Order: sequence, then C-alpha cells, then structure tokens
Amino acid sequence: MKKIEAIVKPVRVEDIREALDRLGIEGMTVSEVRRYGPPKRRGRVYFQGDGEIEYLPNVKVEVVVPDASAPAAVAAVVRTAKPGRNGEGQVFVTEILRAVRIRTEECNEAAI
Repeated sequence: MKKIEAIVKPVRVEDIREALDRLGIEGMTVSEVRRYGPPKRRGRVYFQGDGEIEYLPNVKVEVVVPDASAPAAVAAVVRTAKPGRNGEGQVFVTEILRAVRIRTEECNEAAI
C-alpha cells in the first residue's frame, strides 16, 4: 500500500477528488495547511513573535491506495493540480506497512 500526500491549492481539491473517483479511489483526507515558500511565491502574512513569517494557504490531500493503483493516482493528482504556474505544490508517496479499520478490524488493503 502507498500513501499519497499532495500539498495543493485549495481550488484544486474538488477536481482531485473527481479524478480519483474516476479511478475507483474513494475516500481521502483533506486538511488546511500553510506552506512557507520562496520569496517570489509568498502569500498572506502571519505574525509570529517579534518578526513576521509569510505563508501560503494550501490544502493537504491524503489517500492510501493499493500498490497497483499508486502510479495512476499520482498521475491523476499531478495532472489535475498542475495549471503550469510556480508554487502549485508537491506530491509525496510513502510506503504503508499496515492499515487497520477500527470498526471491523479489517487489515491492510481490506481496510482501505
């Protein structure tokens, strides 16, 4: 199993969900995050202590998929989130050693 984490612009989340749905991948976790980027890509300013730190408002989309589905899922996320401008985010893929669905105690791929 692979965990795909994508840091993207908030306006891209619904398009990503639809792209993953078309692949038969249902369910994802979405979190609001703030990302620090290079000066030319900085957004809203947040004050912290004596200085100011500039962050970009982004969203983190997380989905766990079977190994066989990972390449297509990553391609769908990249294709959907990429309008061709700087600062569009990143995609990270990590190995999941074990998953357990709490309600049924199903394990691994049956749990996703």
